[in-house]
Amino acid sequence: MNPSADITVTPRWIARDGVPWFPVTGEIHYSRISPERWSDVLGLARAGGLTSVATYVFWRHHEPRPGEFDWSGPRDLRRFIRRAAAHGLEVVVRLGPWSHGEVRHGGFPDWLVGSGVPTRRDHPEYLGRVRAFYAQIVAQLEGLTHDDGGPVIAAQIENELADQPEHLATLRTMAEELGLQVPLWTATGWGGARLPESLLPVCSGYADGFWADSLTAWPSFCRVHFHYEEVRDDLGVGDDVARALAAEATPVSPSAAPLPTAPQSPDPQTPFLTCELGGGMHVAYHRRPLVSGEDVAALALATIGSGSVWQGFYMYAGGSNPFGGGAAHPDGEQESQATGYPNDVPQISYDFGAPIGEHGRVRPHYEMLRRQHLWLAADGHRLAAMRSRVGGGSAEDSHSLRWAVRSDGDSGYLFLSTYVPDGHLDPQPALQLRLGPEQGLDSSQLVPHEPVDLPAGISTVWPVNLPLNDRTRLVSATAELLTRFEEEGGAVVVLTARRGIPVQLLLAGVVEVSGPCRATGTDDGDTFVELTADPGPEVLLTCGSVRLLILDEATADQLAVLPVDGRESMVLCSAPVHAEPVHAEPVPADSVRPAATRLVVHTEEPEVTLDVWQGAGTLPRWRRRLVSAPRAGQQEVLCRSLVLPATAPQPRVGGPEERLAAPTDFSGAALVELSIPEEHLEDGGQGSGQLLLRVDWTGDVGRARLGDRLISDHFWHGREWEIDLTPWRDALRRGPLTLELLPWCAATGVWVHPSVREVEDGVVVRSARLIRRERVVVTG
Repeated sequence: MNPSADITVTPRWIARDGVPWFPVTGEIHYSRISPERWSDVLGLARAGGLTSVATYVFWRHHEPRPGEFDWSGPRDLRRFIRRAAAHGLEVVVRLGPWSHGEVRHGGFPDWLVGSGVPTRRDHPEYLGRVRAFYAQIVAQLEGLTHDDGGPVIAAQIENELADQPEHLATLRTMAEELGLQVPLWTATGWGGARLPESLLPVCSGYADGFWADSLTAWPSFCRVHFHYEEVRDDLGVGDDVARALAAEATPVSPSAAPLPTAPQSPDPQTPFLTCELGGGMHVAYHRRPLVSGEDVAALALATIGSGSVWQGFYMYAGGSNPFGGGAAHPDGEQESQATGYPNDVPQISYDFGAPIGEHGRVRPHYEMLRRQHLWLAADGHRLAAMRSRVGGGSAEDSHSLRWAVRSDGDSGYLFLSTYVPDGHLDPQPALQLRLGPEQGLDSSQLVPHEPVDLPAGISTVWPVNLPLNDRTRLVSATAELLTRFEEEGGAVVVLTARRGIPVQLLLAGVVEVSGPCRATGTDDGDTFVELTADPGPEVLLTCGSVRLLILDEATADQLAVLPVDGRESMVLCSAPVHAEPVHAEPVPADSVRPAATRLVVHTEEPEVTLDVWQGAGTLPRWRRRLVSAPRAGQQEVLCRSLVLPATAPQPRVGGPEERLAAPTDFSGAALVELSIPEEHLEDGGQGSGQLLLRVDWTGDVGRARLGDRLISDHFWHGREWEIDLTPWRDALRRGPLTLELLPWCAATGVWVHPSVREVEDGVVVRSARLIRRERVVVTG
């Protein structure tokens, strides 16, 4: 983060101090996460390669009654932003006033909805109330914007408002009149949106959508995002909510032009920016997608291949809706058919299958995305300036190779994919492509140097003519660039070998190559290199003053770049790790700059390996230490192999789309009472870790209660149900936790992923187990 950098927009990229810049943003909702967990979530986000976080400001969370604003506790936007800055993250503030985010009334307070005032348009009374809300936000951001040396670099106006450019322009003008000055102003640009020139369009792309119909196997609006594509528009994201709102709204202008019915070509005057690449997917009652880590990583890489210059993920970290106290609505703070939405979603859980789960669980796509983000940190300034040329068959073609090239004429990257979520594309045997002027390269060359077999089910990107230093060039490689460091005596460049693809390198300007490899000269005077050892943390090649470290995927998934002893270092850790500012906990609210840091490990294993790169000129190259967490991973199975009698309520449909409605009658639910042993309820001290309950079950809907209080809920969809018991230790001493479980009934018609669909009707609890996740500060 460089608060003094000048941020500008060109037709093709964002620039910092005139240099092309490739930001990476992840959505994290402060008001859905306990403030005690903010620092860890933000630290993991930074360690995952994010350069910034985005967050909605849900109006209803802050003004539950007219004129009564609350910015305390989990609603403390200012403290959240300062905490992000302390972790070296910049911030995009999504101002609303309507946000959606699967929140009741899209974030509008109930009193506003019930007032009868026309919303989301230039109505004087509505604008007056928005002005009061915006004024409060601007006050929270005082001194924190980029122009003041702070972390807030962008503001997003509204959400998915496609047909009122004048109103969107009014909202920006209003925010600026109230004193908000930021370099970047954006608005969601999908759905054929017509935006004013004062707002940059930001795009979306999801691997699946809970808002599709329950009869839809895989939504057509998702398929295109696994095919390199020049068109950025997406008419499918949130289209059911748009239809519902349009049906209720009075037309603003009878002469307004209708929205397009086909995706629009990109505006050549605006760069390709994204804000909602699916970091996972939420579930609705009628449709419950199961998006995999491979889905998320492949979609993200395809977006880069298609020309993105800003990766923005929704969601990056899950959370929980406020419920059962304070200003929370007694029917829940979630989107539901009861408030006019087409879909019922869980009352509390907003896990979203995100890279960082609702309770902090780090999923495989966190690591898969981090590999991409490390690459962007190393070479994004070059990549952002490279044009994209896309090729291959159509989105419906499962036989042709899908490819794209981003290049600046001299060098570039070749993107290749045989991956789609609903069934792999054909493998590509003996793959070798001739790249030249049609792909944006000045001269013609074969890539790779020798043909290789590209397996089915893979998405990858290979460097072409990558400068390693002033004298050495990586002409081609069948491995991915992960990161690079400048060290005394030369650079170390780290590559990731993908499973099933043999590593071959073609180097120019190199006389001698040493290490576990076989090097031969070519007719063109280049050096062709093949490995003689399996890729791994010790496979280091020396090519003049450049060293190439060739990692396998499992090792690359463990690699983070973190500050160690005052400098950025490569770290391999067998558990999630991040850096945090060295302050007494909690981090002071007025901390807005990265300070001295220490490493923090989150582990469910009693011992963790932590290796720090010591530089290619020393032995050993990696310095290993063992991090001990004796209480981590302690488990107790509270029950197992239960087949429980339960009665399903009569199915109901509702909402404007007449979709299946979530049951409200739990009178026939199976009940499981779980008493938590006292030894698990001992508090190890602030920040020591979490006590988690994981329920492996099949059924329909589950609720967890402590007495009369609902603390968690779950629409079964194939993943374990995880409940953080840490905040409820005292209540658990007074009584058991009760699970209320409704039975699965296939005939109801709820859509779940084919991989988990073949289950018996009824309720089956395979296990309910306690597990401890420890938080260990690494010292010394």
